[in-house]
Amino acid sequence: MMERKRTDCPALPPGWKKEEVIRKSGLSAGKSDVYYYSPTGKKFRSKPQLSRYLGNTVDLGCFDFRTGKMMPGKLQKNKQRLRHDMLSLAKLFWERRLKGLRSSDVTEEVLRTMDLPKGLQSVGPDSSDDTLLSAIASALHMSSSPITGQTSVAAEKNPAIWLNTSQPLCKAFTVTDEHIREQELKVYQARRSLEEALMADGLARAAENTRQLLVGKKA
Repeated sequence: MMERKRTDCPALPPGWKKEEVIRKSGLSAGKSDVYYYSPTGKKFRSKPQLSRYLGNTVDLGCFDFRTGKMMPGKLQKNKQRLRHDMLSLAKLFWERRLKGLRSSDVTEEVLRTMDLPKGLQSVGPDSSDDTLLSAIASALHMSSSPITGQTSVAAEKNPAIWLNTSQPLCKAFTVTDEHIREQELKVYQARRSLEEALMADGLARAAENTRQLLVGKKA
């Protein structure tokens, strides 16, 4: 059993009717369906159907199909969502701008790229180790949230759809306490090597200055 309410729809051209069909029984009792009728009696069940029929004669960008009213706030939300989607798409492929570029020192000698751990595997369109390194470096520098990689399994099957643009283009990974200790040891060893090199350089400079003073006195 159903209750039908048909009223004029001021948001559409004259002669258009809005019908709300309320279900009175069954599991869906209390729910309603909305339909629209043109002046000639043609029935429309969805907003896309309505939009195709009206074409450019009526702007349905902020038209709410269920209420039959124009809602400017809805159009603003759609614009914000579209802007967000465009930014996400740009972010997804920004690393490609750096493709083919290499870092060099003051003598213009190309520096050797870093060797990534075996646990870090790239995923996504046109992915490579260089692209992955750029993505991880960017995420660590720009994001305040944890870096986990692509946690969705679907990203590996169809990366063009399921990629999380807020995460680097790599498979999900976990950093353990053992990994942290290994990196701390490497940092400690690098600092010790740097300290020894600076000390050796200081001693060499001091010895050279002493030698020059002795030569000057003899002269």
